[in-house]
Amino acid sequence: MAHVRTYNPRVRVGNWKEDVTLEEETLKEFILQKERGELAVQKVLRQNIMKPVSLSVSLDGFLNFGDTVILMNSGGGLHDPRRPCVLSIIADSSNIGSHSGTNPSPRLRGPLQVGGAHSMDPCVRNAFVITSVDGTPDGEVVRYDQNFALRTTSGFAGELYLASDHRTFLKCAKNSRLQELSLVDKTDFLCWWKVIYLDPQERLENEGYPVQVNRKVLISHCKTNQCLAALSNHILWTPFGKEYELTAHTFLDSHKAEQDNNHWLFVTANPTNQNQSLLQPQQDDVMTDELRQEPEPVEDIQVNEQFKRDVKQNNWT
Repeated sequence: MAHVRTYNPRVRVGNWKEDVTLEEETLKEFILQKERGELAVQKVLRQNIMKPVSLSVSLDGFLNFGDTVILMNSGGGLHDPRRPCVLSIIADSSNIGSHSGTNPSPRLRGPLQVGGAHSMDPCVRNAFVITSVDGTPDGEVVRYDQNFALRTTSGFAGELYLASDHRTFLKCAKNSRLQELSLVDKTDFLCWWKVIYLDPQERLENEGYPVQVNRKVLISHCKTNQCLAALSNHILWTPFGKEYELTAHTFLDSHKAEQDNNHWLFVTANPTNQNQSLLQPQQDDVMTDELRQEPEPVEDIQVNEQFKRDVKQNNWT
């Protein structure tokens, strides 16, 4: 009879008010630390996933197997305010595991989501390795219409592969409901991609030619024949901020040509600084040009206005 409850669970006994208040304050503090990213697990995630990565340098201007690159969408045109974005990993503390065996180092476990981040700094989160699926050795050039796989870097990124499949009612993109993209642990036919020449009229002539880096191309999924796309009208809220949703879907214009949602670039490192991509010097130059455009001095403006008034009076006389 010692273990028999003498009160209903809803009966409050003892210092119940203090216990409830303490639990509420503990929960509020936990939520606040989670929003600020101050949890120990979140600090481990940010410290590892935001580590700088050295991109590969292409001396001949071609894409090679084994290269570490950034995959960047060029952004919208004059009538589309879409900003440039890069293919990036979306992960939180629940996706962190450890290697099996004697290596206890943390790593990411699949499946994971991907998004279009706006930070162009090369890091573990947005660096991908061009991997062969047909036995082509590393160092060989990647050619148009040749199958390959996109893999995250080794170490904390976990060597995950970008995969996709036909959309279903239960498996599709979160916001747009289009074909979903994910990062998985094992490679198979769902992880096969190929590069397609951008211009449809010259696509057949360029089949089998080497792929150039830092040049707009199309990246098509081999099984579904859908191109990688960035959607600015569908925003994802991630632990790293607001990002574009990425899907596998081909957007065609009135001329049956792929729209700029499907235009991507394989960005390599700057030969003078491997920790910097080739896009960053261009952004710095744009900022420098803007700073150089000084406003016209006030004295010159006043002189010009006086000159215009004099000319106007002479014409009247």
